[in-house]
Formats: sequence, structure tokens, C-alpha cells
Amino acid sequence: MKALILVGGFGTRLRPLTLSVPKPLVDFANKPMILHQIEALKAVGVTEVVLAINYQPEVMLNFLKDFETKLGIKIICSQETEPLGTAGPLALARDKLVDDSGEPFFVLNSDVISEYPFKEMIEFHKAHGGEASIMVTKVDEPSKYGVVVMKETTGRVDRFVEKPKPFVGNKINAGIYLLNPSVLDRIELRPTSIEKEVFPKIAGEKKLFAMVLPGFWMDIGQPRDYITGLRLYLDSLRKKSSSKLASGAHIVGNVLVDESAKIGDGCLIGPDVAIGPGCVVEAGVRLSCCTVMRGVHIKKHACISSSIIGWHSTVGQWARVENMTILGEDVYVCNEIYRNGGVVLPHKEIKSSILKPEIVM
Repeated sequence: MKALILVGGFGTRLRPLTLSVPKPLVDFANKPMILHQIEALKAVGVTEVVLAINYQPEVMLNFLKDFETKLGIKIICSQETEPLGTAGPLALARDKLVDDSGEPFFVLNSDVISEYPFKEMIEFHKAHGGEASIMVTKVDEPSKYGVVVMKETTGRVDRFVEKPKPFVGNKINAGIYLLNPSVLDRIELRPTSIEKEVFPKIAGEKKLFAMVLPGFWMDIGQPRDYITGLRLYLDSLRKKSSSKLASGAHIVGNVLVDESAKIGDGCLIGPDVAIGPGCVVEAGVRLSCCTVMRGVHIKKHACISSSIIGWHSTVGQWARVENMTILGEDVYVCNEIYRNGGVVLPHKEIKSSILKPEIVM
């Protein structure tokens, strides 16, 4: 079985992190975003993953080579020379996706984090006998999204309504699909949208079915949603009683700490924190609702909340970093500095406090 992951372009919404690596390689819960998806695909028998990409394919492939061997899964790139939207990449990768088996293939948006119920989706797809299956997720404010109107009993999709004002439903496209190879015959090799051009036609022929996603879902392509996604992910680990979660007197709520990280005395960590490999957290540090990536050094009595600290950065003693601050790779925040939101590009030193969100170039 095969899968295609829509990797796309520059990841501008997650800058400055994507100035160092392509977006799918940005760490989420202590491993690159895309690895969460590839591991879940491998678990249901996918043997080949195609990455539809138009930016730095060699960086992606070099990084993922190690995981090809570890996971026993083939990973190849399909490179766009121009952005092809969400359907064009399928036409471009047609020869890589179609084989003699006639089996359906998965398509995923690389920003989506969830419990990836692929096994249930395969069963659902086989049972309804249609041409395509999509995952949908329930949202509180459907007027912000394109809503999928479907038959509750069978899951057959009736139509799509873009940002509806009157209430027509609360289920939106979750960016996870299972498609028969025949869907590729409907897609031309040009910039085109699978959501707006391809799926409505299949729905019109009564061959498109939607399965409601169990568990959590989040598009983590921008910082605020990334932080929310981490909370949901850690909460799902808690519900599964996962041994990955840290415990101890200094831990509050759900916390993920890599075994190679060093935590000092008198710290208070959590809720909703991920601390990556090789990190050093000195005594008396307070961390909440944040990600601390590989190789970060947090000095004594610093306080970090609702922020992302990029690889190999340093936060000085008694410094305070909060309100959706994103530090790029190798940023140095000096002692006793207050940083209130905004982003800092890689390799910068912050010597004075920043009282309102801004970009440090």
C-alpha cells in the first residue's frame, strides 16, 4: 500500500523555525512532524511514502534516509517545479502511486496531527464501496471553514459549503484521504484544488464518503495551533496511559522529557511541555505550555510559557519568555530579559527586553 504526503512549500507561517529546516522536519513532541505520520502509515502496512514537495527535497530525503532503514519503509520525493495546489501533486506523482495491485492510497496534509486511525479508515473505505474516503472532524465554529455536509447514517458526502453563515453542519475536512486509483483520472497536471474541484465532482456522483475522525485533530502549521496541538497530543497520551509521559514532584500535568535531557533541582515543569534531546534545564526553572527543542540550555530561575524555543538556543538566568514567543535556532536571550511575544530569527542575541510582540531580524 502507498501514501502521498502533501509537503508543499516554504512554511512561512512557522518561521523562524522553517528558516533552519523544511516545515515537516520541525520537531513536534520531540520528533519531526512528518515522522508521526510516516510511523502511523507504516503501522497499517504502507510500504512506500511519496513526498510531494517543491522546496528543499534533498534536505528532506537526506534526513529521512536513516528512517527508511529503521522503519523499513521506502520514502521518495515527487518534486514540483511550480506550486500545483492540493490535487496537481497527485497527477504529477501518478506513476509513483499506481501499480498493478489496484489498491487505494492515502493522501495526507503534512501539517495535520491526530491519532491517525488509518486502520479504521481502510475498513470504512472497503465497506462503503465508493471511490474516495475523507476524514472529517467536528469544530465549534464551522463558519471559519469549508463545511462537509454528509448523511449521518452512511457517511455519504452530499456537498461542500465554504464558510457558511447559516448553520449547515459542524464537520470540516481533516486533510486525510483514502482514494481509489481511478481518482487520478479526474485530475489534470496543473495547479488545482482537490477540495474545490475534485471532491465536489465525486460527491455529485455519490461516490465520496466521510468518516468522522475519533479523538483529537489539529493543523499545526502556525505557532498558536502548534502549541494547542501539543496540548491535545499530550492529552491523548495521558488517555492511553502512555509511559512516555514524565512523572515526579516537579511535574505538573502532561509533560514529555527526552531521556537525555537534564533537569535541575527545584524546577516546576508543566502542564503541556515537551523538552527535547540534550536539553539542560538548570535549577528553579518554570516551564508551561511550551516546546523546548533539541540542545536548548535554560539557565537558573528562567520562566517560559506559551512559547517555542528553537534548537540550541539559550535562555539566560531570571529571563522571562512568554505570550507566543518563537525563538529560531541558536538564539541567545541574555540574563534578566523579558520577551513578550513575537519571533526572533536564528543566531540572534537578545540584550534588551521586548515589551510587545515584534520581529527581531
